[in-house]
Amino acid sequence: MGRRIDPQRRPRCPLGIVIIGVAGCAAHVPPPAGCASDNDCKLVRICEAGQCVWPKAPTAVSCVAAPAATSAAPIPVGPPAQAMFRFEPQHRGRSPYRLPAQPPVVRWTFETSGPITSSPALSSDGLVLVGSHDGRLRAIDAQGKLRWSFVTGDTIFSSPALSAFGAVVFGADDDFLYELDGRNGKSLWKMRAGSCAQTLGVGPDASRCDVDGGPTIGLDGTIYFGGDAVYAVNHNGELRWRFATGGHVSSAPAVTPDGTVVVGSLDNNLYAINKDGTKRWDFRARGDVESSPAIEEDGTIYFGSDDNKLYAISPLGQIVWAFTTGDDIRAAPAIGRDGTVYVGSFDGLFYAVHRDGTPAWTFRTGDRIYSSALVDVAGAILFGSEDDRLYCLEPDGKLRWSVELGGDVDSSPILAADGTIYVGSDDKKLYALHAP
Repeated sequence: MGRRIDPQRRPRCPLGIVIIGVAGCAAHVPPPAGCASDNDCKLVRICEAGQCVWPKAPTAVSCVAAPAATSAAPIPVGPPAQAMFRFEPQHRGRSPYRLPAQPPVVRWTFETSGPITSSPALSSDGLVLVGSHDGRLRAIDAQGKLRWSFVTGDTIFSSPALSAFGAVVFGADDDFLYELDGRNGKSLWKMRAGSCAQTLGVGPDASRCDVDGGPTIGLDGTIYFGGDAVYAVNHNGELRWRFATGGHVSSAPAVTPDGTVVVGSLDNNLYAINKDGTKRWDFRARGDVESSPAIEEDGTIYFGSDDNKLYAISPLGQIVWAFTTGDDIRAAPAIGRDGTVYVGSFDGLFYAVHRDGTPAWTFRTGDRIYSSALVDVAGAILFGSEDDRLYCLEPDGKLRWSVELGGDVDSSPILAADGTIYVGSDDKKLYALHAP
């Protein structure tokens, strides 16, 4: 999860333009133009022999590339993690529970000393885990009472994850990844990301090693997170591998069933990393990639960028399509069970896009959208906006209800089995909302 920074303003493209980058599926693609460098080319094309061309153009005529064949042995699968950002390693944002039909009311709030942009996580015994900008991770019970808290050295943007055995893993901007005993909040181990000379404060030097990307727990229990690079760590805190990137990694890695790690970076790249830590491929966008990727069942990868686009990338790293919005996309996309992709943009619009890259519908909120959406078992969608509201939409984009909270809702909401919604806000509170 990346920090919220005002975007650089620049000329906007018309909304809803779809760019299909696979042979046989072209639509609205500008003709080739002369160029001297990549900067002369529009969209994600590159300059080769004086002409703007699509990078890594596939040869097959297909709108969705087939997954790459691999002879690698499957990764061992253990018991599933209890919770993590976007619910599971592929980050599809699907909840197995049903959202309330009527506007929920506040059951309780828990006030911290800083804004909450961290997405809460729910343990199997009903504890809500959440980080705050006051540098504390807290465990709060179902009645809104503090069970325990843990102090770090800086702000927490990271969303906590819980292992199958109840260990709590999260990062902080003091450059450390922590693992705690979920029963009492006692430290089990911590790992420092990188060796940045400046570990606290704001700015490029102080932020490069911040651990606000992830963590994500893979099917075999490996922990993946971002900082100055991408890290894979065993459950006991031992480093498995480190993958260097050209910029800070503020997005949460997604992991495919075969162990491939997919993650974005502030060097404008989306990376696919093999389970041994070597690079499989990279795809270059035209802006920072702070949106955490989501991976569909067929292997298609969806992510947003500060170049205003929602991308669909094949498992081979080739562009399938790009959908243009009016501003930066830093929320993680959600993938409905019918393949519809949902994401909010800093232009204040929430978008539903068909799996072929064509628009399904949009819904306008009153301000930027940083919160990542949740899709319930029946297809209803839940997300927050910086207009201080939490929105629930029907699958067709109609408003079911909205609830006003006390500040920007940048936190990504979660849904419990009993219908309770947990979400943080910039008013420094964690909210528990339930149908009356």
